[in-house]
Amino acid sequence: MRAQGTLDPFGAILTTLSKRLGLDTHLFEMRLQRRWRDIVGEPMALHTWPHHLRFKKLSVLVRNSVWLQQLTFLKPALLAKLNEQTGAPLITDITFRVGDIPLGMSHDSLVVHGMDPTLPSESMVLEASMHTQTVNDPELRDHLTRVIATALSRQTS
Repeated sequence: MRAQGTLDPFGAILTTLSKRLGLDTHLFEMRLQRRWRDIVGEPMALHTWPHHLRFKKLSVLVRNSVWLQQLTFLKPALLAKLNEQTGAPLITDITFRVGDIPLGMSHDSLVVHGMDPTLPSESMVLEASMHTQTVNDPELRDHLTRVIATALSRQTS
């Protein structure tokens, strides 16, 4: 039990809050999408996209069936590389499916286009507001929503 009058670090509070609200997997998914090019390399990143992570299974979109076939053979190496990057076995399986790869909005392209990637996007504000809607005080709810959205945007950069 901590002594009365001491404060917890804000980062520890946000980490605990994100785990309690179930945001930690979503944050990891966003970090993975943000760093995808650095993790897998430019050639593979041009033809793949980490779509979502559910129950430690990563779903990767692939541009066409040729890449899907190739990645099927590279799956064990890719899985090992992803877990090496995370420092823990956060991903136990990878599934591939043909789909549309989103246009690359890497950190560099955001800066070039005049957008600050550390500012919360509308989707992050919306995500944060979904988790703060039970706070009764409107002023506190708005402030908490801004703080969480800003923290989310910084953790994904």
